[in-house]
Amino acid sequence: MTIQTLTSKPDGLPDAGELARLANAFFSSLPGQTPQDSGTLTPPSSAAQPALQPLPVTVPAAPVGSGLRDPAAYAVPETYAAKVPQLAAAQPSAPTAGGAPASSPYYFVTEAGRYGELAASAPAAPLPAVDDRVTAQSFGLPGEDVLRALLAGDSRQQLAAPAPAAAPAGSQFYFLEPAVKLDKAPDFDRHVASRQHGFDVNAVRRDFPILAERVNGKPLIWLDNAATTHKPQSVIDRIAYFYQHENSNIHRAAHELAARATDAYEAARNKVARFIGAGSANEIIFVRGATEAINLVANTWGRQNIAAGDEIIVSNLEHHANIVPWQQLAASVGAKIHVIPVDDSGQILLDEYRKLLNSRTRLVAITQVSNALGTVTPVAEVIVLAHAAGARVLVDGAQSVSHLRVNVQALDADFFVFSGHKVFAPTGIGVVYGKAELLEAMPPWQGGGNMIADVTFEKTLYQPAPNKFEAGTGNIADAVGLGAAIDYVERIGLDNIARYEHDLLLYATRGLQSVPGLRLIGTAEHKASVLSFVLPGYRTEEVGRALNQEGIAVRSGHHCAQPILRRFGLEATVRPSLAFYNTCEEIDTLVAVVQGLAKR
Repeated sequence: MTIQTLTSKPDGLPDAGELARLANAFFSSLPGQTPQDSGTLTPPSSAAQPALQPLPVTVPAAPVGSGLRDPAAYAVPETYAAKVPQLAAAQPSAPTAGGAPASSPYYFVTEAGRYGELAASAPAAPLPAVDDRVTAQSFGLPGEDVLRALLAGDSRQQLAAPAPAAAPAGSQFYFLEPAVKLDKAPDFDRHVASRQHGFDVNAVRRDFPILAERVNGKPLIWLDNAATTHKPQSVIDRIAYFYQHENSNIHRAAHELAARATDAYEAARNKVARFIGAGSANEIIFVRGATEAINLVANTWGRQNIAAGDEIIVSNLEHHANIVPWQQLAASVGAKIHVIPVDDSGQILLDEYRKLLNSRTRLVAITQVSNALGTVTPVAEVIVLAHAAGARVLVDGAQSVSHLRVNVQALDADFFVFSGHKVFAPTGIGVVYGKAELLEAMPPWQGGGNMIADVTFEKTLYQPAPNKFEAGTGNIADAVGLGAAIDYVERIGLDNIARYEHDLLLYATRGLQSVPGLRLIGTAEHKASVLSFVLPGYRTEEVGRALNQEGIAVRSGHHCAQPILRRFGLEATVRPSLAFYNTCEEIDTLVAVVQGLAKR
């Protein structure tokens, strides 16, 4: 990377803008990569930038028949691709959900104008069904005796320790302040981070600008990932670039920005299809989030196929979003809802589930990972049993897609839904996957522009799926942001993420179990990165406030999952939840605060 001499202000200090550009250049690469040559850090002049080639001044042929766009009218100039921010080139770290290697970071390098190609290509070989589950393997974690030794003693009693010395005068950066001394966790953390996880957690953290925030004078420790995840700089940059260079409505204009926006939006659909192992991009519908996704299925497929006397099965683990829409549907048509019970660890009881299935069962709606307990449910078995009874299955993947690899074809799921903001993408964007034959038979949910082929005052002809379900102007920019988030996750590799988070979850579980009186809620053998607990003598909001004072963000409350908490005799829990940018040092701080509360 070539760095021009920094310009100085009259006071002799470097210009702040130059420092910012230097920082951006330094942190522009993914972990382990060399920053791309950015030339000088002097703001480039307009003359230094290659001009975009104008579109040919010819009138494109009108679309024929279906009302879909004419690809020739949306050709993007070749020089356009070179101007878009891209992740540094890297070898793919792992196969994607569909088995194909990760493609280049952004659509215009390999996918521009080809968003229908995935539908025409042969489906990837399905992954083994076991790949959709987190299994309780050691992944090389130190043995039980070693863990007990690491977690023994009073080394974490951070609250009882003297306050750290003040930062040097004039210091503006928390990392210059003396750190709280922890005897054992940092060494253990380095051991965990170096063990073939495929990435350096400390380098990954630099990709997330919000992790440099301070809360109550302390470095932010974000342990509320089950509520929402933070966004890497590449996602933030991609959204900004969209609004700076591509902003347009899609599909229905013969101008360059419409072409750019359309290709960006449809390329994001391609990436989602690949990410979850769908057979075609036409099986991917963009919505606002998992809640809207479930409501869409309930109000289209559900109203078309569920009638009086029919039965819907949900599990005791469900988020309210996978309960309420089915209650509303059942109440309106006269159907019944049955609930799969769970054992004392928080895992569903498959034998009891078998007893609920019968010829009247029309739908099973089940979460893949519980947002309240972290339980990973055996969805593959659930689906096989449901299909044997003639029922369809909707899988709520809001809490699974950021933690474990999903392949909807291997699972044979009929519907699969998730929210972008749970997988490091923006809020306000989500996904419905549905099998092609189901989507084609389903009626539209909403009416308006974009989803029609022809309208007269007598009747309307609809576009095929997925357009049929995307009435009006969608959340184009945040769909593009979701595509960028998938690029980022695929570069690190979900298998690498799952291994690291498994170790971190086990470390956090052992730490919290060492707190006197603390009760963990949800101890199933198969778990993802969620820990729920209660502490005797404290309301959950009091624990949450105490943690917040130390800069630690957790969720306290019922987590929109009141039925499962009441199964354990509770109305609320404290819920730390993990992501691959969390560290063992952060867990140590969490445990230290909770230990301090327990000993008061």
